[in-house]
Amino acid sequence: MTEEEKALEAEAGRVYTKIKKDAEANGYHLNPDAQFAGDLVRGLLINEKRYGYAACPCRLASGVKKEDLDIICPCDYRDADLAAHEACYCALYVSGGISAGKGTAKAIPDRRPPKEARAGVKTKPVLDRQLPSMPIWRCKVCGYLCAREQPPEICPICKAGKERFEVFA
Repeated sequence: MTEEEKALEAEAGRVYTKIKKDAEANGYHLNPDAQFAGDLVRGLLINEKRYGYAACPCRLASGVKKEDLDIICPCDYRDADLAAHEACYCALYVSGGISAGKGTAKAIPDRRPPKEARAGVKTKPVLDRQLPSMPIWRCKVCGYLCAREQPPEICPICKAGKERFEVFA
């Protein structure tokens, strides 16, 4: 193993530990297959070195951060994929059931729209501001706001469940 490969392995171990800690603190779970999850983390690090940002290693990044914001890990599609398929597209993040060994992550369709569709995302003008075309969810416990198709499983601020969210705008 070269010195560069050793350094990548050491960094991947540190990043994996940080991602796992952050995931668990916010109600998420990493794939219980440590080798598989470690390979994904190494892919994130390689993409970060290559592009300057941690693009999902299972998707083709453009190399232009502005065009790839939706696939920087954790990607914009993670929560919807977890709700529908119990795993995100690359299967780094999985449901509690899969994490506990009550199933395995399966291949799922990529919900990222084609580049042409992403370039044409419309926003609704309000006064002199632009609002996203997706709902804004508010945690009724702490007031945390997020714009996404569905509310998060657990509020990252107060840890309230998704049933405690309401559509804000």
